[in-house]
Amino acid sequence: MKFKKLGHTDINVSLICLGTMNMGEQNTQEEGFEQMDYSFDKGVNFFDTAEVYAVPPRKETQGKTEEIIGNWFTQSKKREKTILATKMVGPGVEWIRNGGGNYTQKNMDLAINGSLKRLQTDYIDLYQLHWPERNTNFFGKRNYNHISKEEEWNDFESVLKALKKFVDQGKIRYVGVSNETPWGFSKFLEISQTLKLPRIVSVQNPYNLLNRAYDVGMSEISCRENVGLLAYSPLAIGYLSGKYRNNQIPKKSRIGLFGNFWTRYKEDNAKKAVDDYYNLAKKNGLTLTQMSLAFVNSRPFMTSNIIGATTMEQLKEDIGSVDIELSEEIIEKINLIHANNPNPTP
Repeated sequence: MKFKKLGHTDINVSLICLGTMNMGEQNTQEEGFEQMDYSFDKGVNFFDTAEVYAVPPRKETQGKTEEIIGNWFTQSKKREKTILATKMVGPGVEWIRNGGGNYTQKNMDLAINGSLKRLQTDYIDLYQLHWPERNTNFFGKRNYNHISKEEEWNDFESVLKALKKFVDQGKIRYVGVSNETPWGFSKFLEISQTLKLPRIVSVQNPYNLLNRAYDVGMSEISCRENVGLLAYSPLAIGYLSGKYRNNQIPKKSRIGLFGNFWTRYKEDNAKKAVDDYYNLAKKNGLTLTQMSLAFVNSRPFMTSNIIGATTMEQLKEDIGSVDIELSEEIIEKINLIHANNPNPTP
């Protein structure tokens, strides 16, 4: 396994991070334990989850993923050897704190203590804000549409001050953001430095061969400010495994089970790009999965690549990508395909 520093901290996190959102929905607790055992044995010390998981989010399964991880900690006795990340939901999830604006100290207290209880631990290594409260573009929205009379949202200073109290209490060690934009990213960094408040150490945004939006704007901030990307959806919900090529939809796949939830990856113009990437990988003796993940692993702004699997076969291939080094020639050809069909899925 390869390791990188988590932002400016002294924490070493594995280049491969185990994403867990399937646990409690597509995967049982027993299957989740098997995934965590295997990942840990292969050197993966970084697990990512969220209070809203399992996914697709439902009231009946909310918190199940954290519970499974907590049960694994209790059984395996490996909490102290694991870097644990979880996330607090933004607004809009009606069954969590009534779905309103969430990033207040009162709501953070409820969210953090709820996660700690489910995770059966007394601290969280990385606590992330799952998505912005303000009106902005994320979760597949390509463009920002300004609303001059938008609803009130908790400003960056108040959010960081609230988080600081939990850092001071020892309940969370470091803070991060997710689904952020260059403006939000910059404001968090600016205000934390000016007011001596907790500095974010990571950004969890989508990044894959079909969505390289992070390359523009966000990547420079990551490199210059030493706040790396935790890339989610590196296989574009499986489209970059090739299993959906030629209009195939395996019954037990995410699209087969929950296709209406993953609409952001269903863009028709992505099909040609997937085929082009598939042919490039095959020509170079790689699977599309291997090439896709190896490319994400190679980016200079990358801290950790959050992989997700529903079968052990998938998990083994995903983790194995850490040992694949792409040649400059392959990367040049990847960039040419991207130039001809840039970011077909947002």
